[in-house]
Amino acid sequence: MPASSRRATLATVAASAGVSVATVSKVLNGRSDVAPATRSLVESLLREHDYIAPSPRRGEPVATDTVEVQFDNDFNAYSTEIIQGVVTAGAELGAGVVVSVRKKIDHPAAWARDLVAAGRRALIAVTCERLNARQLNALSRVQLPLVVIDPLNLPYAELTSIGSTNFAGGLAATQHLLSLGHRRIAYIGGPASATCNQARLHGYRAAMEAEGAPPLPGYTRFGRFRYQDGLEHGAAVLDLPEPPTAIFAGCDEVALGVMEAARGRGLRIPQDLSIVGFDDTQIARMASPPLTTVRQPLREMGGVALRTALRLAAGEKIDSHHVELATELIVRASTADVACAKHS
Repeated sequence: MPASSRRATLATVAASAGVSVATVSKVLNGRSDVAPATRSLVESLLREHDYIAPSPRRGEPVATDTVEVQFDNDFNAYSTEIIQGVVTAGAELGAGVVVSVRKKIDHPAAWARDLVAAGRRALIAVTCERLNARQLNALSRVQLPLVVIDPLNLPYAELTSIGSTNFAGGLAATQHLLSLGHRRIAYIGGPASATCNQARLHGYRAAMEAEGAPPLPGYTRFGRFRYQDGLEHGAAVLDLPEPPTAIFAGCDEVALGVMEAARGRGLRIPQDLSIVGFDDTQIARMASPPLTTVRQPLREMGGVALRTALRLAAGEKIDSHHVELATELIVRASTADVACAKHS
């Protein structure tokens, strides 16, 4: 084959530019850790040599930035929204996304090394109740960037995280119930120490105290963000000598559990009990009646997390370690004026 017809290789381009093959590869992959003058030279030589990346062999994976999204609990409606946001952003940016569930990490060092060996460029951890300093140190040693979505705990303040305005959401949910005349309002949330749960709880308490109606004893309860917890804690508060006329649930799944506990006691929603959730997942719209809830932009949070993870993997600096996206109260049919119960 004549020399002029041979396909140019990375080595050919690297030799012409006087740089390493690794540097040419970085330019091809859009990495930011290449000097502008070097990038310009390499790009010019790639065009001059009419470089065409070789097609992968059958069964050989295509090289791409791959980000792993890890959950530490089984998937639910909340998880689905996050995954959709990450996958959509990945498709737009040409990045691969791998989704996994890791309920227990006994050997953080091996776990981190395995992620790198599998070709992961960054890790997105969702809720991550079990995230601890040993795991963070292991990721740091292998230089694998981490972004956390809706963190349940933050071992380090400088940890990069994506969340929403949880305090404002809790405030809006409670103010909505107060505006309907409710004063006996209970809060059923997630883990007591969870960062997002604490913010929603503080919003609830701030609204109640501003109205001069502090929560009654037994009106604040914590569990997990799961249906069964809503069912159990909902039953507990509804069986109090002075039960609430409204309940603010820390997530939609908990709210549905509360709904079932209310129905089991012959209570009508919203005539006898108003309920507000948090997240605005698909189950909020499918509930009967449709659930009033605080919309947490879960898909947008997933997209922001992926873009942030890729920027960190490319060595770029980010403007803030913590980003909060705005929440919004969505009023549906599960809340009504407290007077409805008196006149029905």
